Amino acid sequence: MTGPAAGPRRPAGSGARPPRPGRDRLARLLPAPPGAGRAEESTAPRAAVVGGGIAGLTAATALAERGVRVTVYERDAQLGGRLAGWSTRLADGTTVTMSRGFHAFFRQYYNLRALLRRTDPALSRLTGLPDYPLRHGSGRKDSFRHVPRTPPLSALGFVALSESFSLRDLARMRPSAALPLLDVRVPEVYERLDGVSAYDFLEDIRFPPAARHLAFEVFSRSFFADPRKLSAAEMALMFHIYFLGSAEGLLFDVPREPFPQALWDPIAARLERLRARVRTGTAVEGVSALPSGGFAVTAAGGEEPYDAVVLALDPGGLRSLVGRCDGLGDAGWRERVARLRTAPPFLVSRLWLDRPVRADRPGFLGTSGFGALDNVSVLSGWEGEAARWADRTGGSVVELHAYAVPGDADRETTQKELLGELHRLYPETARARVVDARHEWRADCPLFPVGGHADRPTVTTPTPGLVVAGDTVRTGLPVALMERAATSGFLAANALLGRWGLRGHALWTVPGQGRLAALRWAAARAGGG
Repeated sequence: MTGPAAGPRRPAGSGARPPRPGRDRLARLLPAPPGAGRAEESTAPRAAVVGGGIAGLTAATALAERGVRVTVYERDAQLGGRLAGWSTRLADGTTVTMSRGFHAFFRQYYNLRALLRRTDPALSRLTGLPDYPLRHGSGRKDSFRHVPRTPPLSALGFVALSESFSLRDLARMRPSAALPLLDVRVPEVYERLDGVSAYDFLEDIRFPPAARHLAFEVFSRSFFADPRKLSAAEMALMFHIYFLGSAEGLLFDVPREPFPQALWDPIAARLERLRARVRTGTAVEGVSALPSGGFAVTAAGGEEPYDAVVLALDPGGLRSLVGRCDGLGDAGWRERVARLRTAPPFLVSRLWLDRPVRADRPGFLGTSGFGALDNVSVLSGWEGEAARWADRTGGSVVELHAYAVPGDADRETTQKELLGELHRLYPETARARVVDARHEWRADCPLFPVGGHADRPTVTTPTPGLVVAGDTVRTGLPVALMERAATSGFLAANALLGRWGLRGHALWTVPGQGRLAALRWAAARAGGG
C-alpha cells in the first residue's frame, strides 16, 4: 500500500484549489500566498539554508523552485539530518547502509509527502505496512489494522477491539477529564495543557494502566521523552493528528530502500537541477547580520553574502550557533533559544542475524513492558537492501529501538538488554548468531517539557530575513515530528518569498479543530470555554 497518488497539477497561479492530498474530506488547505511565479535571474535573491535535514531540504526546495539562489550547508557528509544514511562494511564483507533507524511515514504527513512527490509523484518509493501492532510484556496485544479510520469511530473501535480495556476499567474512567482530547486546537491546547505532564493528564482521566502502557506511552515515547516530563499539550496534539482528529488512520508507509536512495539523493539531484548549491561536510561557523541588510555566512574558512538565512538545525545546533553569533535576534529571543532542551539519549541497534525470524513476525512492532525496548523492526521484511542481504545469506536484519534512556545508563549493558528482550519477544532469535551489529547512540531530538512551549522559536525572528525551521519550531498548525519539520520548512520559505514578492507554497494539515460540533461543545464546557 502506498499513500494516495497526486492528482493532476493545475497551472501555477490559476487560483484553483489543489487536489486534496488524502482521504480526509476535512483536511485543511492553507492557500499559497500570492506573488510572482519566479524571480528574475538577474535580480534573484540569495538564501543560505543551514542544515540539510527534512526542514532544510524542504525550505531549500521551496525557495529554489521560485528562482531563489540557494546554498544548503550541511555539517555531516550526508543529507537527511536524523534520517540520514551512510555506508558501512559488515564482517562478511558486504557494504550496507546504516542509519538512525525506522521512521513511520503516516498518511497525515501531507507536506512531507508533497516534498517527496517532487521526485516521486506516485510515492512509489514508499510501501505500506499492513498493521501497527502493539505488545506488552504481560502478553496483551493491540492492533490498528481493523480499527475504523474516521473519528469518533476510530476511538470506539479501538476500545472495542483492544485487549487492554475491561468493563471495570471503563467504569473507573473520568470521561470529563478526557474531553480536551476531542477538540484540540493550536495554540489553545498549549494554553490549556502545557503546564501539565502527559502522565498526570492520563492519571486524571484514570486511563486503564494496561491501555496506557500500550496506547499512550508507546506514542509519547515516540517523542523520545518520559511521559512524566512530556507536555500534555504535545501528547493531546499528537492524538488529534494521528487518531482523534484525522480520518487518515494510524497505518503508515516506510521507504522501500535506505533513506539516501529512496529520499535524499533524488531531492539533492533536483536541487542541483534548480541550480542550488548543496555543500555537505561543511559546518557553518558563524552568521552575521550586516548593517546594510542581509547576512554574511562563514563556513570552511570563507565568508559569503546572502539576502536571507534559514536556520534548520536541531536544538543543540541552534543553541550553539545562536550562542556564538551575538547579532542574531534580540536579547529575549536569544534567551529563549538558550533554554531549548534536548531529549534524553536513544539507542538504535541493528543486527544482521544468520537465520530468519519467524515468517509471521510483523515488519514493525511497538512494545511496552520489555525493559528498555520500545519497538522492533524486521527490516529485511520491507527494506530492499536488507531483504537482498537476507535472501543471499539466509538470515535476517532486525532493528531495536530504546527511547529516553537515562543519561547515566551504561551503553554496553543497555545494548545487551535490548538483545535479551528480543530473545524474549522473538524466541527464535536466541538461536541466531549475530553476523554483525551497529549501535547508534544519539541525543539530539527536541524535548517538549512541561511549560516549555513559550520558549520554542517561531518561524520568524526579530531579525528581518532570518527564519527558523525544524521540528522544534512553533508553527501554529496541528503538525508534529517529521511533518512539523517539513511544514516549518515550507513556512520559512513562504516568509522569505513574501518579502521578495514571490508566490509561496500551499500547505495542508489535518483539521484544525475537533470533527464533531457536539464533541467540541462538550470539550468547551469541560474547559470552561
